[in-house]
Amino acid sequence: MTSKACPLCQSSTTHYHADKMRDYFQCTNCRLVFADTESFLDLDGEKERYELHENDPSDEGYRRFLGQVLEPLLPHLEPGLRGLDYGCGPGPALKLLLEEKGFEMSVYDPFYAPDECMLKRQYDFVTCTEVVEHFYAPAKDWHKLTHLLKPGGWLAIMTSLLLPDTDFNAWYYKTEPTHVMFYTPKTMEHIASKFGLVIKYIQSPVIIFNKAS
Repeated sequence: MTSKACPLCQSSTTHYHADKMRDYFQCTNCRLVFADTESFLDLDGEKERYELHENDPSDEGYRRFLGQVLEPLLPHLEPGLRGLDYGCGPGPALKLLLEEKGFEMSVYDPFYAPDECMLKRQYDFVTCTEVVEHFYAPAKDWHKLTHLLKPGGWLAIMTSLLLPDTDFNAWYYKTEPTHVMFYTPKTMEHIASKFGLVIKYIQSPVIIFNKAS
């Protein structure tokens, strides 16, 4: 099988796993695991999958789910700061939760809130929940994401990490066809180093970064 360059750091990779849906590769440097690009859905197919998700802002279970990222993030923020929910989806529940806490919030989503003007500003903090696993071009996408932060700003990520004791063969997270990038703790360390961030909290599925001042 032909070796593929890592889409995050361009290092060499090895074949990691295969199932009925696709092949997976792992970077020898940053340890990112990624699905074969031939399995990536086109834009229409990707949006069709997203339409199946039920992300109702009024659903208490969904609000509790998002609360996982708020608990470690809020101690670093003061009311009145300006934030962006990147990849908000059709129901921007996290925006509402943060506005309830006294923050000024904007949203961006390439499918549901595609206002590119939101990407021309910088923010005190950025939230990105259940999004980075969907990145088709992670080097480009992480660059875009981290440059939305002001110096000293905070970046809150939610994505299930691929841990040493994860049984990848049985891992539910890879069964969603729009999940194509799977991050290890080592991958997050690489991202922090590459983009001028410091990891302040990492406990799957939440990672909190602070951008250097």
